[in-house]
Amino acid sequence: MERRTLGRAGFDVPVVGVGTWKTFDVRGEQAEADAKSRVDEAFDAGGNLFDSSPMYGRAEAVLGRALEGGRERALVATKLWASNDREAEGQIERSLGYFGGRVDFYEVHNLLAWPTRLDMLERLKEDGHVTAIGATHWSQTAFDELARVMRTGRIQCIQIPYNPWEREVEREILPLAAELGLGVLVMRPFAEGGLMRRSPDPAKLKPLEAFGVRTWAQALIKWILSDPRCHTTIPATSKLGRTTENAQAGDPPWFGPDERHLVERLARC
Repeated sequence: MERRTLGRAGFDVPVVGVGTWKTFDVRGEQAEADAKSRVDEAFDAGGNLFDSSPMYGRAEAVLGRALEGGRERALVATKLWASNDREAEGQIERSLGYFGGRVDFYEVHNLLAWPTRLDMLERLKEDGHVTAIGATHWSQTAFDELARVMRTGRIQCIQIPYNPWEREVEREILPLAAELGLGVLVMRPFAEGGLMRRSPDPAKLKPLEAFGVRTWAQALIKWILSDPRCHTTIPATSKLGRTTENAQAGDPPWFGPDERHLVERLARC
């Protein structure tokens, strides 16, 4: 699987990471063992980037336990999502506890109280607990504010939704990220599963086989990664084997305009 340097964040990251929203918010010995199996599968497939958030229920804690014995091999992205300082301090303490005292990408989730949260993250970075600081938002109504944060020079990466149904970031956010040299982590590659519920006939994917694409999920992932402004995407899955399938879309050759247009047409069907 190809790796890309994540802009000013400086990391070489796999172009396909692993998301934990919903899929790692689990309880019970078997469910946690399944989560660890997906982490191990990601390592075997050449991936080592794992994304989480305190907003995702128990996902941070489950991911932290799944990484025991392998934390040094992993890059962890998590988030700060708190409206007051006391709550934020508690989130930081828990996250650092889950991930061995270090977070590789620490992001302000949904821009909540971002000026003061950036202050906190900058102090953590100075103390060596954080490597790169970022900001996220899922809604196009917040992209003007996200652009404002990007222009402060205080962050090294962003996390945004991007897929054939959600393309608003093409208007300003992606061009600005490229101009500023910011890393781009792409969430919601499958539009929260919506695009997977409308999978095209496999025969329609035949023109993409030369690009290593055999499934609709791979076509969607490669559609994103064929935009060089996007450094990595973080699909979540609850099925063992799917992480390997996703990772196989993370190697060139990349789509040209014709192939991207084909995926866009199929997504509209």
